[in-house]
Amino acid sequence: MTATQDRVEELRTQLVAWRRHLHMNPEVGFEEHATAAYIEAELRKMPGLNVSRLTATSVLAVLKGGLPGRTVLLRADIDALPIHEENTFEFASQTPGVMHACGHDGHTAILLGVAQLLSATPDSVPGEIRMIFQHAEEIGPGGAEELVMQTPLMDGVDVVTGLHLNSQLPAGVVAVKPGAFMAAPDMLELTIRGKGGHGAHPEETVDPIAVGAQVVTNLQHVVSRMVAAQDALVVSITKFTSGTTHNVIPDTAELMGTVRTFDPALRERAPQLIERVVRGICEAHGATYDLRYEFGYRPLINTDWVAAQLKDIALDVVGEGRFRDAKPTMGGEDFSAYLEKAPGAYFNVGSGSDEADSRWPHHHPRFTIDETSLETGVQMLRAAALRLARTE
Repeated sequence: MTATQDRVEELRTQLVAWRRHLHMNPEVGFEEHATAAYIEAELRKMPGLNVSRLTATSVLAVLKGGLPGRTVLLRADIDALPIHEENTFEFASQTPGVMHACGHDGHTAILLGVAQLLSATPDSVPGEIRMIFQHAEEIGPGGAEELVMQTPLMDGVDVVTGLHLNSQLPAGVVAVKPGAFMAAPDMLELTIRGKGGHGAHPEETVDPIAVGAQVVTNLQHVVSRMVAAQDALVVSITKFTSGTTHNVIPDTAELMGTVRTFDPALRERAPQLIERVVRGICEAHGATYDLRYEFGYRPLINTDWVAAQLKDIALDVVGEGRFRDAKPTMGGEDFSAYLEKAPGAYFNVGSGSDEADSRWPHHHPRFTIDETSLETGVQMLRAAALRLARTE
């Protein structure tokens, strides 16, 4: 066992304590005031860190190493979700309707652990390590965009990395992928306007429910018939609201959905393809429509050389048997904002196990993590900071 692993194991109790405190006291995006205060107080206990607030609820810790090297940014997101927790363990959320259902409590504990290890040995640290505890990942346009566009966080940053715990991977596994890793999560809102009337006389109406049903079905032709099969595209209508009672055809139907892409050119085409289908169906049936399309986070495209470095680091840290080539996912992440300003890569650490009952999907009210994954996260992120900061 290496000296680094010894130090990480000594941190085990503290990592769990950090994570459980955060899990018990979740706050949603842009409201993480107590969370940020807790993080700041813990960081100020560590020697040699310059700790500051870049926004009201995001915290930056900077360590200037004793050796020459690059400036590396490490990121952890800190916000929770508006979900009522169904877990019953003793550290379950104490805030009704809010819980850490995506592992951000674990990400924060991991980065606190990295800060503690690095700050204990500053003379052996190359370059400058910036550690950002970022607000509002779950709420568009996202805390990363605010930090990148409105603060000096990225000034002089040479490379950036971060991790996400993944309940669908076994605890302790590390997964890395070069290139396209996570999709752009865009959103559409559609109002179809027809002509209401009595349910017994549909011939006197323009039924927005019937029109909307055809829109839902035919939007899948955008995926299967208007886009090349090798180009990933997801169009999902996730909300359909209309009507008030059983015998009245309503005037309007309201739909909402998500559109997911990796390719920037396809992302730009998608709104036009979708509107062409909507317009054709509505005109055919005498309805009108209002379509609002909102671009969300950019696709997350890992820099090849940084991903290759992370793979080498993972093979050193966890070994070949616990390394996976990550599969791309249509989920979105505002980490992509950092990659607009500097090369970098995002990776997964497995947190799922039967022992911890932690295989529930992300954003599920039973979501939790196997806390042994915190140690793996610390080992990976610390090693990544040191390797990426070296210039030789």
